[in-house]
Amino acid sequence: MSQMEIKLTAKEILDKDFKQSMRGYNQDEVDKFLDTVIQDYEAFQKKIEQLERENELLKQDLKKQTERPQRSQTVTTPSAGSTNYDILQRLSNLEKKVFGSKMYE
Repeated sequence: MSQMEIKLTAKEILDKDFKQSMRGYNQDEVDKFLDTVIQDYEAFQKKIEQLERENELLKQDLKKQTERPQRSQTVTTPSAGSTNYDILQRLSNLEKKVFGSKMYE
């Protein structure tokens, strides 16, 4: 669960009994209100659990994303010297095909 400490459960709210006095609150109104509080409390608890699961999945995805580029950079990044050589080789081949033997006369 999260760092926030939850002090009550929906069942504890439901089971809570209040003392009655001569001029107390209307018990039906209090019960209806507590029923609404319990429903909200349960909905909030479900939402918290859903968000915690989603947060964990996003953390795992982020970890995978940050690990992946490090591996791919070392494998796919050619050195500058070999890249320049490849470009020069391609240019030479292209010149031979386009201009043929005219360049070397």
